[in-house]
Amino acid sequence: MASAWLLSAIIGYILGIIMGLFRGRKLDRFIKSICIILLSTPSFWIGLLLLIVFSTYLGWFPIGLSVPIGQTSDKVALGTRIYHMVLPVATLCLGSFGEIALHTREKMISVLQSDYVLFARARGKDNIQIIKDHGIRNTLIPIITLQFSSFSELFAGSVLVEEIFSYPGLGQAAVQAGIKSDIPLLLGITIFSAIFVFIGNTIANIIYGFIDPKIMETDI
Repeated sequence: MASAWLLSAIIGYILGIIMGLFRGRKLDRFIKSICIILLSTPSFWIGLLLLIVFSTYLGWFPIGLSVPIGQTSDKVALGTRIYHMVLPVATLCLGSFGEIALHTREKMISVLQSDYVLFARARGKDNIQIIKDHGIRNTLIPIITLQFSSFSELFAGSVLVEEIFSYPGLGQAAVQAGIKSDIPLLLGITIFSAIFVFIGNTIANIIYGFIDPKIMETDI
């Protein structure tokens, strides 16, 4: 979940900036179409498709599980764990980066159409300098808010993904707790997921102050 959450933010933000810079062009329309299609596709369907293509047909990745069959987890190397984690992480990432990309695109377009960017172009700044000086700071704050608030959605999506890949985790534990009527475990998972979301929003508020010190001064 953490890996997919981080990758979706990085990929979505980069693609959003690219779409904003090439607004209305073929590259923008192509990436935007992919984001809309992925947002409209259920995560479990993406997982099944990746499983069929890369595990069944090509044989590049294992069918499922977090470790090879017949080995205990304490004897598995880090590289093997990452190898088994690729498809589940890719499934969660593909299902979530589109929203970040589309929001970044709209914010980047708004920044590029602003008066201070027009003044910066008049001073001879190119797109890279404009993104560095104006684009990143003005687009990061809303994206951080969106990404940290979507942590609960990523947690919900992992339930189906873990079931498809037979990957042990909180999602599969929640399903088993519901099937077996294990109320204490189910309540514990619910409480801790809420705590994660609360901590995530708190971290986001702290990061705001580092990106834009004016926010910290306003709070004080």
